[in-house]
Amino acid sequence: MGVRLSERSMKRLVGVHPRLVALAREAVALSPVDFMITEGLRTRERQRALIRAGASRTKHSRHLTGHAIDVAAMVDGQVRWDWPLYPRIAAAFKAAAVRQGTAIVWGGDWPTLRDGPHFELDRAVFP
Repeated sequence: MGVRLSERSMKRLVGVHPRLVALAREAVALSPVDFMITEGLRTRERQRALIRAGASRTKHSRHLTGHAIDVAAMVDGQVRWDWPLYPRIAAAFKAAAVRQGTAIVWGGDWPTLRDGPHFELDRAVFP
Protein backbone atom coordinates (compact mmCIF):
# COMPACT_ATOMS: atom_id res chain seq x y z
CA MET A 1 0.00 0.00 0.00
CA GLY A 2 1.17 3.57 -0.71
CA VAL A 3 1.70 6.52 1.59
CA ARG A 4 -1.26 7.31 3.84
CA LEU A 5 -2.24 10.06 6.22
CA SER A 6 -1.30 9.34 9.81
CA GLU A 7 -3.88 8.62 12.47
CA ARG A 8 -3.10 12.06 13.92
CA SER A 9 -3.81 13.73 10.57
CA MET A 10 -7.03 11.74 10.17
CA LYS A 11 -8.20 12.95 13.59
CA ARG A 12 -7.61 16.52 12.44
CA LEU A 13 -9.91 15.87 9.49
CA VAL A 14 -12.92 15.09 11.70
CA GLY A 15 -15.71 17.46 10.68
CA VAL A 16 -14.05 18.36 7.37
CA HIS A 17 -16.15 18.02 4.20
CA PRO A 18 -15.82 14.45 2.84
CA ARG A 19 -14.70 15.67 -0.60
CA LEU A 20 -11.77 17.53 0.96
CA VAL A 21 -10.87 14.52 3.09
CA ALA A 22 -10.82 12.36 -0.05
CA LEU A 23 -8.55 14.89 -1.76
CA ALA A 24 -6.10 14.93 1.15
CA ARG A 25 -5.99 11.13 1.20
CA GLU A 26 -5.19 10.93 -2.50
CA ALA A 27 -2.83 13.92 -2.48
CA VAL A 28 -0.57 12.40 0.19
CA ALA A 29 -0.13 9.34 -2.03
CA LEU A 30 0.65 11.50 -5.08
CA SER A 31 2.85 14.12 -3.43
CA PRO A 32 6.64 13.96 -3.75
CA VAL A 33 6.72 15.74 -0.37
CA ASP A 34 5.16 14.04 2.64
CA PHE A 35 2.78 16.20 4.65
CA MET A 36 0.57 16.12 7.68
CA ILE A 37 -2.75 17.83 8.36
CA THR A 38 -2.28 20.56 10.94
CA GLU A 39 -5.81 21.88 11.09
CA GLY A 40 -9.26 21.26 9.67
CA LEU A 41 -12.51 22.35 11.28
CA ARG A 42 -12.12 25.34 13.62
CA THR A 43 -14.31 26.82 16.28
CA ARG A 44 -15.14 30.54 16.20
CA GLU A 45 -13.09 30.91 19.39
CA ARG A 46 -10.04 29.41 17.68
CA GLN A 47 -10.55 31.68 14.66
CA ARG A 48 -10.74 34.76 16.87
CA ALA A 49 -7.53 33.69 18.62
CA LEU A 50 -5.77 33.31 15.27
CA ILE A 51 -6.92 36.78 14.25
CA ARG A 52 -5.61 38.24 17.52
CA ALA A 53 -2.29 36.46 16.96
CA GLY A 54 -2.05 37.80 13.40
CA ALA A 55 -2.23 34.31 11.89
CA SER A 56 -5.53 35.02 10.14
CA ARG A 57 -7.30 38.13 8.95
CA THR A 58 -10.83 36.91 8.38
CA LYS A 59 -13.80 36.13 10.60
CA HIS A 60 -15.26 34.11 7.70
CA SER A 61 -12.64 31.38 7.34
CA ARG A 62 -13.59 28.28 5.37
CA HIS A 63 -12.18 26.34 8.32
CA LEU A 64 -15.29 27.31 10.30
CA THR A 65 -17.50 25.22 8.02
CA GLY A 66 -15.10 22.32 7.41
CA HIS A 67 -14.33 23.48 3.88
CA ALA A 68 -10.59 24.12 4.45
CA ILE A 69 -7.50 22.39 5.77
CA ASP A 70 -3.93 23.37 6.50
CA VAL A 71 -0.96 21.08 5.94
CA ALA A 72 2.68 21.03 6.99
CA ALA A 73 5.46 19.58 4.84
CA MET A 74 7.41 16.76 6.47
CA VAL A 75 11.06 16.17 5.56
CA ASP A 76 13.02 13.50 7.40
CA GLY A 77 10.30 13.40 10.06
CA GLN A 78 10.47 17.15 10.73
CA VAL A 79 7.94 19.87 9.92
CA ARG A 80 9.33 22.26 7.31
CA TRP A 81 7.93 25.61 6.21
CA ASP A 82 10.29 26.20 3.26
CA TRP A 83 8.17 27.78 0.50
CA PRO A 84 9.48 25.56 -2.37
CA LEU A 85 7.97 22.47 -0.72
CA TYR A 86 4.40 23.78 -0.84
CA PRO A 87 3.92 24.16 -4.62
CA ARG A 88 4.98 20.50 -4.89
CA ILE A 89 2.30 19.50 -2.37
CA ALA A 90 -0.19 21.78 -4.14
CA ALA A 91 0.50 20.04 -7.45
CA ALA A 92 -0.54 16.75 -5.83
CA PHE A 93 -3.74 18.31 -4.43
CA LYS A 94 -4.55 19.81 -7.83
CA ALA A 95 -3.94 16.49 -9.59
CA ALA A 96 -6.18 14.71 -7.09
CA ALA A 97 -8.82 17.42 -7.55
CA VAL A 98 -8.82 16.90 -11.33
CA ARG A 99 -9.01 13.12 -10.93
CA GLN A 100 -11.90 13.40 -8.46
CA GLY A 101 -13.71 16.28 -10.19
CA THR A 102 -13.52 18.50 -7.11
CA ALA A 103 -12.93 22.25 -7.41
CA ILE A 104 -10.32 23.54 -4.94
CA VAL A 105 -8.45 26.72 -4.18
CA TRP A 106 -4.84 26.74 -2.97
CA GLY A 107 -3.83 29.60 -0.70
CA GLY A 108 -0.48 29.77 -2.48
CA ASP A 109 -2.27 31.01 -5.62
CA TRP A 110 -3.76 34.02 -3.85
CA PRO A 111 -2.33 37.29 -5.20
CA THR A 112 -1.86 38.71 -1.69
CA LEU A 113 -1.29 36.99 1.64
CA ARG A 114 -0.21 33.78 -0.05
CA ASP A 115 -0.84 30.83 2.26
CA GLY A 116 1.06 27.77 1.03
CA PRO A 117 -0.25 25.33 3.66
CA HIS A 118 -3.93 26.20 2.98
CA PHE A 119 -6.35 24.26 0.74
CA GLU A 120 -10.08 24.82 0.52
CA LEU A 121 -13.07 23.70 -1.51
CA ASP A 122 -13.98 26.33 -4.09
CA ARG A 123 -16.68 28.56 -2.62
CA ALA A 124 -18.39 28.86 -6.03
CA VAL A 125 -19.07 25.11 -6.07
CA PHE A 126 -19.17 24.39 -2.33
CA PRO A 127 -20.89 27.39 -0.70
